[in-house]
Amino acid sequence: MNKILNRKNIFNGILIILFLVLLFVPPAKALVMEGLMKIGFFRPDTKLVDKQVNAAGDLSGIKFKDINGKVIDLGELKGKVVFLNFWATWCPPCLAEMPGVNALHEKFKNDKDVVFILVDADSQLPKAQKFMDKKGYQLPVYAVDSEIPEILFKGSLPTTVVFDKEGRISYNEAGAANYADSKFIAFINKLKTTN
Repeated sequence: MNKILNRKNIFNGILIILFLVLLFVPPAKALVMEGLMKIGFFRPDTKLVDKQVNAAGDLSGIKFKDINGKVIDLGELKGKVVFLNFWATWCPPCLAEMPGVNALHEKFKNDKDVVFILVDADSQLPKAQKFMDKKGYQLPVYAVDSEIPEILFKGSLPTTVVFDKEGRISYNEAGAANYADSKFIAFINKLKTTN
């Protein structure tokens, strides 16, 4: 019995249990990712942004609906910087990046030139709003209300797209990132002042 319960086996058992928790418990995985973001991992790559700007396209007809039934059309947001994020409540990377998205929103929430659209990929707005309320986030939650072009969303969660004031895609990345990063905030401010 002493051979089974030695320090090495106990330590290995604890490591296996921690690994299984991280593997099968989404909030635990999200917590670890969030911690990694806070120490500098998962920064959005703004160096590539200038090379990624696509020609202005017609965004009319790409619509999203909020929990009250209010519809927002991307085509009507020309002249504003738009932060569009596709996420889900069951997605650990989405949950991990949400504090950073919320911090970015807090920075620009009173700025009429910046619009935030957080799209619940499952279109379960009551569940998504309940999550936001529980966390104390004031992020605007929407569901898809039209066809979404593949250039904007290929199905990976989370996906973040930022449009400049002319409706051009200035940033389009799948995967979690810390959008409260000072370089990303500077990027949003730059988009506000350029045409």
